[in-house]
This record gives sequence, C-alpha cells and structure tokens, in this order.
Amino acid sequence: MIRKAPIGDASELAWFKSSYSGGTNGESCVEVANTPAAIHVRDSKHATAGPRLAFAPAAWTVFVSQA
Repeated sequence: MIRKAPIGDASELAWFKSSYSGGTNGESCVEVANTPAAIHVRDSKHATAGPRLAFAPAAWTVFVSQA
C-alpha cells in the first residue's frame, strides 16, 4: 500500500540517498528514511517542503525486490 506520508517534522527522520540516485550535480536524488511503521521516500530537491510517500514495510520489500 502506498499512501501520502502524514505531515510532520521530517527532521526527526534519518534520511539517506539511494545508491541509484545520480545526475551530474546530485539533482536526481531519492532519499529514504526507515521507521518501524513505514519506509518514507522523498525527492531531495524538495526535502524540506516537498511531498513524501510512506510504504508499509511489507509493500516496500515487494517494491525493492522487483528487478
């Protein structure tokens, strides 16, 4: 299940960039933060005010296992 993450203080999350992110100046970066209840995903170009998605852990496992 994919849903829009609730609005909250994203500074509490430990974000890291995907190893698949690229671009010459880092402009194509996806960041992920893991919590027990959800995997949060955001675009690093809009890190502070942009939208975030939250995946249930089981849904995230299925998503990343698809090659």
